[in-house]
Amino acid sequence: MPGRQVNHHDAALMVPTHHPAESESELEESWLWAKIKAEAHRDAESEPALASFLYATVLSHPSLARSLAFHLANKLCSSTLLSNLLYDLFLHSLSSSPSLISAVVADLLAAHQRDPACASYSHCLLNYKGFLAVQAHRVSHLLWTQSRRPLALALQSRIADVFAVDIHPAARIGKGILLDHATGVVVGETAVIGNNVSILHHVTLGGTGKVVGDRHPKIGDGVLIGAGATILGNIRIGEGAKIGAGSVVLIDVPPRTTAVGNPARLVGGKGKPSRHEDLPSESMDHTSFIQEWSDYII
Repeated sequence: MPGRQVNHHDAALMVPTHHPAESESELEESWLWAKIKAEAHRDAESEPALASFLYATVLSHPSLARSLAFHLANKLCSSTLLSNLLYDLFLHSLSSSPSLISAVVADLLAAHQRDPACASYSHCLLNYKGFLAVQAHRVSHLLWTQSRRPLALALQSRIADVFAVDIHPAARIGKGILLDHATGVVVGETAVIGNNVSILHHVTLGGTGKVVGDRHPKIGDGVLIGAGATILGNIRIGEGAKIGAGSVVLIDVPPRTTAVGNPARLVGGKGKPSRHEDLPSESMDHTSFIQEWSDYII
């Protein structure tokens, strides 16, 4: 028996279910954008109160870059920083720098994979202020590198006002970043954050005083930083390390180790710290060290 024909309306509501195992970045972006539009169609059907919003922010746009530029412009505009100016700025930046849109895709995938509360990619795109703050920062950082520093700083100020996330435009951030909850995150001027890093709310990557020059932390790939952690000074947090919630870190943390406490100490001791094999930024395991830490401090 011949299969049922699918009309255009049905096709729009069919949400892709499988992420391509390996793909070029453009194919990945196309797949993700198709999924976001399908999710938006579905949500507009199920919740008519959101239909106009979803049409304006997602369904009326031909690309992820245009949708994100429109949404950020409307989030960050003010009576003196107009939305059409910001839209042009965001769209030009995203369109002229392929690495920016590649990072957007990686950040959306990271949020969906690591945060069990992330209901859909469209939900992250539209409602996750940590995601939105990082994408706006990427544009402010691009402006900073182009010596458009007054505009970069003005954008930083608006991001802090709207999203409660304060990232200096000079700070360098990799891709696959999750700012979970994001409120109160502060990242200083010379900080560097690697790829596939997960950071929770009220985390500070700061300096130690009035010292100028390179004075902020360097965060390696795959690091997990728990809520309320403070990391100060030009120190290095090694690849795959874990920083416990509420810790105050003033020393280098070796790769694949865990630092906890105030001041932070290495689980297992400085001489032979315990090492883990998993990548904590992806597992999001905040508590596996507790028993060992308890045994160490007793």
